[in-house]
Amino acid sequence: MKLIRIFSVAAAALACLPQTAVAKKGEYIAYVGTYTRGDSKGIYAYRFNANTGKFTPIGLVAETSNPSFLAIHPNHRFLYAANEINTFEGQPGGSVSAFAIDTASGKLKALNAVSSGGPGPCHVSLDKSGKWLFVANYGGGSVSAYPVQADGSLGKATAFVQHAGSSVNPQRQRRPYAHSANPSPDGRFVLVADLGMDQVLTYPIDASKGMATTPSTVAKIEPGSGPRHMAFAPKGKFVYLVSEMAATVTAFSYDPANGSLKQLQTISMLPKDFTGPKGAAEIAIDPSGKFLYATNRGHDSLAIFVIDGKKGTLTSVDTVPTQGKNPRHFAIDPSGKFLLAENQDTTNVVEFRIDGKTGKLTPTGDKLDIGFPVCLVFEPVK
Repeated sequence: MKLIRIFSVAAAALACLPQTAVAKKGEYIAYVGTYTRGDSKGIYAYRFNANTGKFTPIGLVAETSNPSFLAIHPNHRFLYAANEINTFEGQPGGSVSAFAIDTASGKLKALNAVSSGGPGPCHVSLDKSGKWLFVANYGGGSVSAYPVQADGSLGKATAFVQHAGSSVNPQRQRRPYAHSANPSPDGRFVLVADLGMDQVLTYPIDASKGMATTPSTVAKIEPGSGPRHMAFAPKGKFVYLVSEMAATVTAFSYDPANGSLKQLQTISMLPKDFTGPKGAAEIAIDPSGKFLYATNRGHDSLAIFVIDGKKGTLTSVDTVPTQGKNPRHFAIDPSGKFLLAENQDTTNVVEFRIDGKTGKLTPTGDKLDIGFPVCLVFEPVK
């Protein structure tokens, strides 16, 4: 089993990166956002070969506080991080940091940081055009939109929406908790999953302000579910929601006319005999559009589903241990061959090979040893 300890060799790895690591087909940089505790200092990077599944450590590429969710601009020149903090520049609220990407070295150059508009930002995304960035503030129960400048930096917030409401769980849902802002593939709407309200609110994307401040439609989720993250099918006809508290995936059909959702199915992510704590986290669809994956915290596993391309419904295939504790996030490499499960509490990223016919996962034996990993994104090396 291969372990790569990044913190002790970070500076050396960055300084001694082989000059032969140049742009090749199937070569990517994997950026990992972390919680900055212990030795962890921010965003780390690896070179990744999608042909072999092997990683080469680059090291610390941006020192920034709690970069818990990352997003790469559609032009592949910029990276953005949600800094999950509660105070920024002496004022209540978190922040969003903008960086320029140097794919030759893997380094990130800080451009600027702006207030997220509320405490505890946990999700950041960009619309199809790359003109607008959206951030969901979990602690504040709010959503903000920002213009992306030509140099990749962020302008001041042009839209802010404060959610109001609650749901049935008095411990987890006494107020709104916006958990993700998910732009539709057609570039017309941003769908916000709110854990505290058991709702998905659809806001039109506005050409001048980024997003409307009144939702065009609202989808109500089963009370006590706790909506968290979403994934659109490649053609945009269907969208899938993972609910943290219920550990379920809900399939919807998507209406591009007004961004409305029609529920098709809700399916459990857990084995029938599991009685432990529930805590679903991430959801993603492989590049082929055939398989859907979602992480279970508590059960510490990945749930695997086959997607019916015509109906949009799901069939459970398997549940696989992530070989660690608290798999907050996972990422599928752009080739669709590998899945990387980020186990936050055991401070490692475990690699699995994806069976292209069945969607099932097999551990490769490779692991990245990195402090408190919470998000991983891939950037192609040109």
